[in-house]
Amino acid sequence: MFIRKTKTRNKSDNETYFTYRLVASERNGKQVRQITLLNLGRQFDLPQSDWQALCSRIDALLAGQVGMLAEPEIIETMAQRYAARLIAAQPEAAQPGAARSDAGRQAPPSPSTAAQASLFPPSSASSAIYTEVDVASLQLTRPRSIGVEAVGIAAMKWLGIDQILRDLDFNGVQRAAVAGSLIGRMAAPGSELATWRWLRERSALGELLDVDFDAMPLIRLYRTSDLLVRHRNKIETALFGRIQDLFGLPLTVTLYDLTNTYFEGTASGNAKAARGRSKEKRTDCPLVTLGLVLDGSGFVRRSKMFAGNVGEATTLAEMLDGLTAPKGALVIMDAGIATAANVAWLIKHRYRYLVVSRERTRQFDPDQAISTLTASNETVKLQRVLSEDGAEVRLYCHSEGRKTKETAITDRFITRFEAGLTTLAGGVT
Repeated sequence: MFIRKTKTRNKSDNETYFTYRLVASERNGKQVRQITLLNLGRQFDLPQSDWQALCSRIDALLAGQVGMLAEPEIIETMAQRYAARLIAAQPEAAQPGAARSDAGRQAPPSPSTAAQASLFPPSSASSAIYTEVDVASLQLTRPRSIGVEAVGIAAMKWLGIDQILRDLDFNGVQRAAVAGSLIGRMAAPGSELATWRWLRERSALGELLDVDFDAMPLIRLYRTSDLLVRHRNKIETALFGRIQDLFGLPLTVTLYDLTNTYFEGTASGNAKAARGRSKEKRTDCPLVTLGLVLDGSGFVRRSKMFAGNVGEATTLAEMLDGLTAPKGALVIMDAGIATAANVAWLIKHRYRYLVVSRERTRQFDPDQAISTLTASNETVKLQRVLSEDGAEVRLYCHSEGRKTKETAITDRFITRFEAGLTTLAGGVT
């Protein structure tokens, strides 16, 4: 087994580059043939002085041998990765009737074939095969998680995400990167860099999808995220349509809210990154604001990114305009968005609304209220007040538990404030 370096020229732009292959010699009678075991790609950057050590370690792993001396970390990591790919390819090479290359191995699919193949092929039933294993001889190498990945793949199948991406002309590599990015955020939410590390070091998603995420560069995830943003509207429309087909949800309630997140860097290349009021208390970082329109079950209908310093109340009309909600749909918002102008806009466009009032004073009358029990067995008093024109209903809620909590907070503040005044007075006198 050895590594072959081949000089290649791109016919379209005459660019010259090198590709690397893992090659083995095979004797067939009196002839010796060289077969390609793995294509290592263009980004193979191991120094040539370490090639033989890498090949020897791969041979040892395939033979189940344990070396006397530990290899350097980079060689061990690459050897484990390539050995796993070789082992995973063996069952495919042994399939009867499969197309064979001159190396006696199954020929890899052409790029055009790979681009048309489904990322989530249907699982095929197979007959059970039993064998005996010496449990004491088992060794744990490359431990990987599989549970969240399997659930994520099933969810993406139900939603038809692979077909949606193919309709948008995503190729096979891009669809694989989308699957890795989405499922990575389900299992371990984080940045593209964190997701890339999770795919390479902790997850078995690559084995489930037959995708080598170890060979996928980090820039691929960034570029794929850009593609998803570019096609965001079409993807959201298609996904929500599929969700409606699956669950039969009525479009009678619309929830709207905003949140923000921060950049730990300067984000100088992002025009929407701006200083603002961080909901995570990161006032030292530039922010961007995310607006979400959801249905009554919490499924996203529309999303949009705003500048980090945008006023929440100014975003409502832009998000709901053209949403094609049915007549009389109910829009639910918090007090930060429920300005008089926004309420007037909802009335003009014939939306119903449920909002938290921005009024500072409350006209609660205990004598006009009724009592009810919450799910936590707490008594809450409710007073319903109808406006003079009968177009708006105010519902005043009074909770003894909430009153006790707010009273305790106020008392604690008063106590600390008076203690501070006493300290200041003692210092003056």
